Parts: sequence; C-alpha cells; structure tokens
Amino acid sequence: MFDFTSALILFSVGTISGFMNVIGGGGSSLTLPALIFLGLDSTTANGTNRIAVIIQNISAVYAFKRENHHQFGMSLKLSLMTLPGAIAGAVFSLSIGDDLFQKILGIIMIGVIISMLIPNPKTRAKETPGKIPWTVHLSMFGIGFYGGFIQVGMGFMLMAVLLYLMNLNLIIVNMHKVFIVLILTIPAFFVFLFTGNINWQFGISLAAGNAFGAWWAAKLSIRKGESFIKAFLIVAVFIMALKLLNVF
Repeated sequence: MFDFTSALILFSVGTISGFMNVIGGGGSSLTLPALIFLGLDSTTANGTNRIAVIIQNISAVYAFKRENHHQFGMSLKLSLMTLPGAIAGAVFSLSIGDDLFQKILGIIMIGVIISMLIPNPKTRAKETPGKIPWTVHLSMFGIGFYGGFIQVGMGFMLMAVLLYLMNLNLIIVNMHKVFIVLILTIPAFFVFLFTGNINWQFGISLAAGNAFGAWWAAKLSIRKGESFIKAFLIVAVFIMALKLLNVF
C-alpha cells in the first residue's frame, strides 16, 4: 500500500542510496530491502529500483557536467560494452536467485579493500587513455550482466575496472561510472517494464531521493578530492561485503 509515510521512507532511503552510489556504490543494498519491506515482491522491487538508478545517474551526470567534468565520448564507448551483458542479465534475473553470486561478490569486495590499502607507486592519469585494453572490454560485459541481473554492488566493480585496468584517478572514475550505470540500466529497465515488474508510485518516490543524494555526491566528490572518495569507499565496500556474506 502506497501512502505519505511510504513516500517519505523511500525518499529518505533514496537520498542516502544516491549519495552512496555516486561516491562508491552499494546503495541498492538499502533500496531493495526497503521496497520489499513496503510490500513489493523481490522481482518487482528489482525492477522498480531501476527507475531510481536511472534518475539518480541523470542527476549525477548533469552535476559533473556543471562542474566541467565530462568525457562523453569515452563514457559512451565504455557504456556500449556493457549493453549485451545488461540485457542478458536482466532476462536471467527474472527466474534465477542470487545467493551464491552475492557471496562470491562479497569475497571479491574484501579483495578490493585490501588492494586499495596497498600503496600503489604508479601515478594515475588525469585523462582517459586513448586505447581501451581488451581486459576492459571483457570486464564491461561481465559488469553489464551483473548490473542487469541484480545491480547491488555494481558500482564497486566498475570502480575497480576503471581504477586498476584504465589507471584513472577516483574523480574521473566516478565521472565515467555514473554515465555507464545510466546507459546500462536503461535496457534492463525495459525488460522489467515489459514483463510487468515496475511499481511507478514507489519508483518515483525513491527516484526523487536518489536524484537529490546523487547531485550532492557528485559535487562533493569533485570538491573534496580523491582522498575523501577513497575513505568513503573503503568503509562502504567493507559494510557491503559483510552484508553479502550474511555476517549481519
């Protein structure tokens, strides 16, 4: 049942989620349980969450552009690599559970934290390199599949690829990430829409909060710099990993 209290809860959760997703990731670990708690089945919650993700990333892309941080050509190239996987993952999600995959992802996230804590002597590039390594092509397909499937934690995977395989700093990583997530979520959204797994009232309320949180997160990530993003990311990844491993 949708009412003012439900709308307020979803806006509040969405604000936190939007901030988390732009700075690091894992915001859907809050929004999906909230949607289920308010009465949606898991598949409809998964589909409804896509409305918020799309609006959130439109807001973040616009905020980065306003701050003169954009490389739309490269962002689009990276995004297109994810689309085949995103469509396949969304179709797969309609009938398959994700418990084992989440446990595997939790272990991967612990590895990401460890790798971030190890000093890296390489100087990270400020600009996107002209040639995209083949490992990035393969990784983007896998990320697209996971993003279409469940989406929770996908931001962390994207950050790892852009950070370590493309040698970018965290501000540029976040700039590309929000564009990529926007594009790959669109086909997944239509899969859920055409199969009747969207609740518009819940989705719009959640999306308003996500957009608000994403806007401020994009601005803060630019103004506070890489050290702020890294600190937030380590804490967020650790909490997300423990959740996926059912530690709490």
